[in-house]
Amino acid sequence: MSIDSLPPLREVIDRHDLMAKKSLGQNFLLDLNLTAKIARQAGDLEGKTVIEVGPGPGGLTRALLAQGANVIAIERDERCLAALEEISGHYPGRLRVIAGDALDADFATLAAGDKVKIIANLPYNVGTQLLIGWLLSEPWPPFYESLTLMFQREVAERIVARPGSEAYGRLGVLSGWRTEARITFDVPPQAFTPPPKVTSSVVHLIPRNAPLPCDAATLGRVTQAAFGQRRKMLRQSIKSLGGEGLLVKVGIDPTRRAETLSIEEFVALANAV
Repeated sequence: MSIDSLPPLREVIDRHDLMAKKSLGQNFLLDLNLTAKIARQAGDLEGKTVIEVGPGPGGLTRALLAQGANVIAIERDERCLAALEEISGHYPGRLRVIAGDALDADFATLAAGDKVKIIANLPYNVGTQLLIGWLLSEPWPPFYESLTLMFQREVAERIVARPGSEAYGRLGVLSGWRTEARITFDVPPQAFTPPPKVTSSVVHLIPRNAPLPCDAATLGRVTQAAFGQRRKMLRQSIKSLGGEGLLVKVGIDPTRRAETLSIEEFVALANAV
């Protein structure tokens, strides 16, 4: 399938000598059918502003633009900038490329008062860190309308996990508290260049307008402590925050472990702290 008249991505990669760098967590997605499918998970993009992190040679970028979005792309790999400039020339005024590290970006400022959609095949080494930043955004409701993100399957399962499951942890609590999250589809390793050793999954998250009232930073601290020593009883793992006394005050058995607590119980703990 051709979504535009630009050259095939393999040709772009060869011409600009863009071998994926492991140090940057890069795995390039070259199948434009797949990048178009990822873009579609975010709903109607016509005239919408999309922020993309780590566009690389621009496979997903092209799909977003072809579906009518205006794109702000943040790329720290300077080798990719020339390839992205070629795409920008094909879609005048609709692609803004920012050279820099997404971990340093002020996303709310980039959104400039617009409700943006964040859509990205996130670099494996920073994906979780970025997501936690977005989940703990203040004020809430946030500057974004939705997040459509690709992760390793194992991380995706942690994002949508429910209490009591093996995958349930800090990510499941924070994403379940503030968003409705679901896995939309899986992407096999062979779709990437170079192929990672694991299957990837696309996760779509929609912010809840009115999550349970709680201070985001405090909930972040409570979940970090509780799951930092997940094999231990809660009275031990959250000792630094008040331990057994705090748990008794909230009506939680101090001998329970973090993965058995509901999101409501975590919120109650954070509010008690």
